[in-house]
Amino acid sequence: MSEMANMDPEGIDAVRMTWNVWPRTKVEASKCVIPLAASIAPIRPHTDIPVLPYAPLRCKTCSAVLNAFARVDFMAKIWICPFCYQRNHFPPHYAMISGTNLPGELYPQYTTVQYALQSFPDPNNSNAPQLPPVFVFVLDTCMIEEELEFVKSAMKQAIGLLPEHALVGFVSFGTQVQVHELGFSDMSKVYVFRGSKEISREQVLEQLGLGSAGRRPTVGFPKVLQNGYTNTGVNRFLLPASDCEYTLDTLLDELQTDQWPVQAGHRASRCTGVALSVSAGLLAACLPGTGARIIALVGGPCTEGPGTVMPLLCLASEFLLTLKLNDRTKFYGYHLFTDACFGSL
Repeated sequence: MSEMANMDPEGIDAVRMTWNVWPRTKVEASKCVIPLAASIAPIRPHTDIPVLPYAPLRCKTCSAVLNAFARVDFMAKIWICPFCYQRNHFPPHYAMISGTNLPGELYPQYTTVQYALQSFPDPNNSNAPQLPPVFVFVLDTCMIEEELEFVKSAMKQAIGLLPEHALVGFVSFGTQVQVHELGFSDMSKVYVFRGSKEISREQVLEQLGLGSAGRRPTVGFPKVLQNGYTNTGVNRFLLPASDCEYTLDTLLDELQTDQWPVQAGHRASRCTGVALSVSAGLLAACLPGTGARIIALVGGPCTEGPGTVMPLLCLASEFLLTLKLNDRTKFYGYHLFTDACFGSL
């Protein structure tokens, strides 16, 4: 088992945690030098992950997917969601389910599965359009020029490997956050947000022109895109990879490192929290209730705005993982990090 762990530490689930054992009491949790955190890679390939040729079955309350941890009543043909404990009925094509005839997602060894969606991914609504994958790239520009060039090159390669129908968005940040409007290809059009203050979802909608007051009235029926979405903010900030690849290549070629001056002995002003908040608000406005992936390419700790884990002033006595002499159970920034990232959970 130890040899397998060393060969593949993330396993079939592609999950890596800071601790291999969950604390059982608050006392054990308080003694953890490093905060509990998990790194998850949902699209990581693995030879042992099965591919199921049908759409996932979702909970009617929280939209969680049927999985091996759900409780199933084979006689009543219902399953209980392990997240919200909602009782859900199986659809008709699950009528033959039993203790000896299980679908792939209920096998205990298959804690992670992949679904190959067909033309109609929703078994309860055959008229629903197939939703394309959505990716928003969030790029940190507080790097040295060589690092930024490597990141831009890798990002171009990643965009070229995406499916042609996948929707792509682009957000860059440094001291401020820039949301790039990919649908305006005549020239570079950018919406700028301050990185030193928290921005609500409503403010993001209004500044991007996606709120009720910022939308222009349309005459007649609203236009519908080929992927089934209405013509609102999707075709402005999120475009298919085949349509915006040239625009993104041009933007990346013109993109420079953050031009905000950095004082001697200070760190670069990096507003990672605001950038992620704006990206989440953009997705919530353009594609409400749709799954998406925010790919954050970050070059250092957040030093500005919400989620700050390190101060701008860089003192010689400050080291992130250096234990304090008077308290060897906590490292610098522990409480600051946990309060900023997990305080609202």
